[in-house]
Amino acid sequence: QVQLVESGGGSVQAGGALRLSCAAPGYTFRTSCMAWFRQAPGKEREWIATTSSIIATPNVANSLQGRFTTSRDNDNNQLTLSMNNLTPEDSGIYYCAADPGGACYSRRKSADFRYWGQGTQVTVSS
Repeated sequence: QVQLVESGGGSVQAGGALRLSCAAPGYTFRTSCMAWFRQAPGKEREWIATTSSIIATPNVANSLQGRFTTSRDNDNNQLTLSMNNLTPEDSGIYYCAADPGGACYSRRKSADFRYWGQGTQVTVSS
């Protein structure tokens, strides 16, 4: 079983920032597409961003570009999601996901990823 370990969730006021981290086994990190998703109560899971091990520029959802970005720390096998200028609509459970193979930037659905973290709660207050 591939275990993804997330950290960094919590509560923040509107306009603030949070940085989430996802640690993965080295082999998984080196060979997998990595992505972030989020889900608010009563809503479908929403894709945020995907990273590739060979392409430096991440693929971020159009609606989140300019506020959200993701990056890889290859020395520590860790994925980071940086979130800025947060609003209450950003509240939800944030998930890290991984899937081996290529064509990373075409993967934008939950079904495209076979390994998932436990999720971490992000709450943004007005």
